[in-house]
Amino acid sequence: MTTGSGVWADVVGQEPTVAVLRAAAAAAAGILRGEDGKQPGGMTHAWLFTGPPGSGRSTAARAFAAALQCPYGGCGDCEACHTALAGTHADVEVVNTRKLSIGVDDARTLVSRAGRHPAGGRWQVLVVEDADRLTDQAGNALLKAIEEPTPRTVWLLCAPAVDDVLPTVRSRCRHLSLRTPPTAAVAEVLQRRDGVDPAMASFAARAAQGHIGRARRLATDEDARLRRHAVLRLPLSLQELSGALRAAGDLVDAATAEADEQAATLATSEAEDMRRALGVGAGGKQPAGAAAALKELEGEQKKRATRTKRDSIDRALVDLAGFYRDVLAVQADAGVELVNEEMRDAVAGVARSSTPEATLRRIDAILAARTAIDANVAPLLAVEAMTVSLRRG
Repeated sequence: MTTGSGVWADVVGQEPTVAVLRAAAAAAAGILRGEDGKQPGGMTHAWLFTGPPGSGRSTAARAFAAALQCPYGGCGDCEACHTALAGTHADVEVVNTRKLSIGVDDARTLVSRAGRHPAGGRWQVLVVEDADRLTDQAGNALLKAIEEPTPRTVWLLCAPAVDDVLPTVRSRCRHLSLRTPPTAAVAEVLQRRDGVDPAMASFAARAAQGHIGRARRLATDEDARLRRHAVLRLPLSLQELSGALRAAGDLVDAATAEADEQAATLATSEAEDMRRALGVGAGGKQPAGAAAALKELEGEQKKRATRTKRDSIDRALVDLAGFYRDVLAVQADAGVELVNEEMRDAVAGVARSSTPEATLRRIDAILAARTAIDANVAPLLAVEAMTVSLRRG
């Protein structure tokens, strides 16, 4: 089931949010016609989209940006819709980062962009997909532009939770909270948008626990499925301490290899693009300033690689928590669908050999490892401590 047609088709399982955004886009069109736009629930200049990973908060923000630029309110077929969704519209700036943070220089560039008059005469829309990664300085740099917006400028900020954004910034935004999409809705969009077989779509949607991007990766990448399966074998390798520590190392190594592969592919492409842009010759002759620019790019790529590694390990830990969620469901005879239905026998075996109290302690240990890694604890140390706790139960 989808939330509607046009630009909203891929905003999965978010009917209340789409209804609000449709109304706001209609109010925005009214403003362009000379109406006051002050009716309750109408348009405002700053929005904050929050929701758990995979809920589609960035997708919703991009769809809203397209609807604001579309003369038909988000038809999905016109040039304005296509370019806005593709990230090439002249009046839609999409900012995301694979680094650990968004710094003040990036924020100032955004503020400068926000002051421009829209080239197409409708709206200047700035989508910040990782507003939770704004440093305090960067957030403060955006604050004045959000407090005193130029006419026809709209800010769309995205973050996992309200508390992840500076209080002074979030207090000036209209808040929309997205939910984790239902499994059936994620499976439907995989079939419709990506042509995935129904059985694979159902498996991927369930395994990803509602995370749309993760579901697509599992449905289309066999290596991703194999890595996930290896992570889910970890609870079966904890009989001995040496096995627990070895399992921790294997988990981190697998996540690191996946992250390195992604980072290396992108880094090579970026370096080649920059060399061409700077006019670096085939013989390696570099124009003035090229070496410094390439060195800066390399530094940014290293920061991004660190984040990618952490994100990869975090996904593995979420999969592991899902396994123990299934164990708890079996122990409680909850009668709910298992995330890992294909591993029901293994789940039932772990359930029989422990207690619900022990399972809850294991889930707490996984959550503690995620928190520790987010606080810059060395991933291997955090995961080793977790596996020791899992073994003890």
